[in-house]
Amino acid sequence: MGAAHSSSLCLSSPTTTKITHCCPFHHIPKPSSNSSSIPIIQFHLQKPTSNFISQHHYSPCSPCASSKIVPLRCARVGLMETQEGSGSKPVIDIQGIDEELVEKIIYDALLWSSLHGLVVGDKSVQRSGKVPGVGMVHAPFALLPVAFPENHWKLACEVAPIFNELIDRVSLDGNFLQDSLSRTKKVDVFTSRLLDIHSKMLEMNKIEEIRLGLHRSDYMLDEQTKLLLQIELNTISASFPGLSCLVSELHRSLLKHYGERLGLDFKRIPSNTTVDRFAEALAKAWTEYNNPRAAVMVVVQPEEHNMYDQHWLFAPLKEKHDVTAIRKTLAEIDKEGELLPDGTLLVNGQAVAVVYFRSGYAPTDYPSEAEWRARLLMEKSSAIKCPSISYHLAGTKKIQQELAKPNVLERFLENKDDIAKLQKCFAGLWSLDDSDIVKKAIERPELFVMKPQREGGGNNIYGDDVKENLRRLQRERTEENAAYILMQRIFPIVSPVFLVRNGICHKDHAVSELGVYGAYLRNKDKVIVNEQSGYLMRTKVSSSNEGGVAAGFAVLDSMYLI
Repeated sequence: MGAAHSSSLCLSSPTTTKITHCCPFHHIPKPSSNSSSIPIIQFHLQKPTSNFISQHHYSPCSPCASSKIVPLRCARVGLMETQEGSGSKPVIDIQGIDEELVEKIIYDALLWSSLHGLVVGDKSVQRSGKVPGVGMVHAPFALLPVAFPENHWKLACEVAPIFNELIDRVSLDGNFLQDSLSRTKKVDVFTSRLLDIHSKMLEMNKIEEIRLGLHRSDYMLDEQTKLLLQIELNTISASFPGLSCLVSELHRSLLKHYGERLGLDFKRIPSNTTVDRFAEALAKAWTEYNNPRAAVMVVVQPEEHNMYDQHWLFAPLKEKHDVTAIRKTLAEIDKEGELLPDGTLLVNGQAVAVVYFRSGYAPTDYPSEAEWRARLLMEKSSAIKCPSISYHLAGTKKIQQELAKPNVLERFLENKDDIAKLQKCFAGLWSLDDSDIVKKAIERPELFVMKPQREGGGNNIYGDDVKENLRRLQRERTEENAAYILMQRIFPIVSPVFLVRNGICHKDHAVSELGVYGAYLRNKDKVIVNEQSGYLMRTKVSSSNEGGVAAGFAVLDSMYLI
């Protein structure tokens, strides 16, 4: 659970056990330089492996030795059948699209992205993370949407408001948060600092009457069990509400033009309104704060190459709701911030109604004590925090693991049907105190993922590294094991796709991860907003472990309901 984010080609499923976790996302191979302005199509199809865990780790910056060019055979998208229970579902197969048609679609997609703001800052341009309009490049995207079963999409939408309510209930139980993370605090400095702020709020009896959550719950569809399993629930800096909407519109636009030739119907791509829903939730929170001169403050990183995703959210906030947003780093807040006696937060003289975090979720966001002072200052204020420190802690992986224990959900929710729906989405989650599971993970490390209390991608442990780290912890007999959880590995279906990065199209085997956004706003006992608010689909090459578009591991995608 947190801000979000396999060295194997998963072409078959294990047959000896039901334990199966995912990999949210790794690098698409970087393109080689080319002076031509015409999009280049590079087709890399990695050879299948006989098991899930490849014995080789491919460099993301160079072509794989096992890659090969695959010819395109005919002019239409084929449909392959995949078993689901006793029936079957069609899955988009891009193997047969005519190469000339692909080139046309790529050109139109790149043009559409440029004209409609589907862009990020180019990290190779020095000022691209600070100055809007400088060094822009299209966001990485899949050329066509990924097929996704409609019944699983409906389930993910249905449980979103339940997860929103669960996070709110958990955040109110300070003892549960402190007790569940007490051992983690001893060995994880970052979690310890967050808990210290939370403890100070408990000592002050600080009550957040207005509570705002903009969440994203991430899932993968396990091919073996046919279950939609939750990877994590992000309660801080749930990114891409802006660009995810644009990718859905890009794919709808492409299918309106090319759908007949591809045999695809653009109406099967669900509309995506995350930007409008999140903007409305922020505006309603601003209204509840009841200070028309106050602003929404967005906490950002010093160099934000994903600033356009954020600005897509702030544009409707101003245009539709007449609410001003200001952007500040944690260091700037420490330098310019002050608290008035009534709890009002001023930053450079501007009153702040809502603090919206798009930073502050990783240790690297706190390079000095100044950043920690800023976080505490905001928490002590009367401004609405999105998230508050308690919401932030409720989204940690350790709390996710605690909630998966038998009878724990009943502590926070009364409705048995709601509890059953959430439990159906839980993957296997275990503490490293569970000696039986640790033993199984050492014997079959390919079936587990070892997760620290970190967000943003690139932190998880896979394969033989799981076994080596677990054995090391057993030898050392320290409390470091409290810094990790074990999670069931999810093996989603692998399909060939077109991935576009830096104007170059790669054809590769890939897997996809669905994120469902949720918005929650409560003032005292009155729930003002509790809804599913759109979705994010990310697709990555199947030979990678880690996830995260901003981290360079995945591309943006949308879904084609089947």
